[in-house]
Amino acid sequence: MQVGMRQWLCAGLAALALGFTVPATAADAGAEQAARQQSQPGNNSPVWRDVRGGDNKYQTTQVRGVESSVLMQPEGETWRQVRNNLVTIYGGWLLVAIMAIIGGFYYWKGPIKLHEKPTGRQMLRFGSWDRMVHWGAAISFILLSVTGMITLFGKHVVLPIVGYTLFSWLATLSKYIHNFVGPVFAFCVVVMFVTFVKDNFPKAHDIKWLVKFGGLLSDEHVPSDRFNAGEKVWFWLGVTLLGLVVSVTGFILNFPNFEQGRELMQITNVIHATASVLFLTMGLSHIYLGTVGVEGAYDAMRTGYVDETWAKEHHEYWYRDEIAQQKSGGGATNPAAASAMKEGWKQ
Repeated sequence: MQVGMRQWLCAGLAALALGFTVPATAADAGAEQAARQQSQPGNNSPVWRDVRGGDNKYQTTQVRGVESSVLMQPEGETWRQVRNNLVTIYGGWLLVAIMAIIGGFYYWKGPIKLHEKPTGRQMLRFGSWDRMVHWGAAISFILLSVTGMITLFGKHVVLPIVGYTLFSWLATLSKYIHNFVGPVFAFCVVVMFVTFVKDNFPKAHDIKWLVKFGGLLSDEHVPSDRFNAGEKVWFWLGVTLLGLVVSVTGFILNFPNFEQGRELMQITNVIHATASVLFLTMGLSHIYLGTVGVEGAYDAMRTGYVDETWAKEHHEYWYRDEIAQQKSGGGATNPAAASAMKEGWKQ
């Protein structure tokens, strides 16, 4: 019995040293602990079971704050299991699967080429502001994707290859880049929405494009607006919805000095990681089609111009509208432009 009392006294003194008080209602737990010492000396599980249970018998303190009365937060282990198993494992395999699909599609189809010869006449597709907004969002997206993957998957993929020393440098650098670039990307998402929303509203003919998958599998010509249905899906589900989710959760994680508790931070971390993996999955498809997947697509965002044939084959409704506008003298902003629009066409 003396051994048990000494154990209980030590536990009480330790709690007091941490700024906590042991209420009188803890006497029953103390008796249970004393009895436990007779059969299992050194086993303090009754005390820690009560602490873990969160009934505040050992968690009363004069300090006030979001989590000032929490000695142990068992939800932290739940977060660790979800983050390191469900999100990391399934998210990782999802990215591997989409990259394998993209690689297989490229091996099967190669780049989507024009069916007719280019005319040499260039149409203005994206102005300087459009391109600046897009590249601002694209560059920050790539930086966040790379640093985010190092943070989420690096321990399993990068660490075994480069070792602990180099990985520690990479992980630290990734953390700082991710934290500082995140707000820039959030700003770009807002500006991108305002810039391109007018051309991304769904229309009836978009359903046909989705059903036929834009003719990517059948080589069938499927007309579309300035942005096809696939690009509109990317705009609304990717850029807007997932961009908003990762931005808001990113701010919560990036600025923990607004009295966010650990439970909120843990939930936010899981949402942020899950949304980021889905965002990157969609982004990889968009990057593929905008670079090597569709011939001439990258030039449209690099220079702002596309060939007349390209415009007609990939965005026929937009092409017709621009030609009609040009013929009616409605302005030379988007039709084909010559060396500074001398003849209305750029040869």
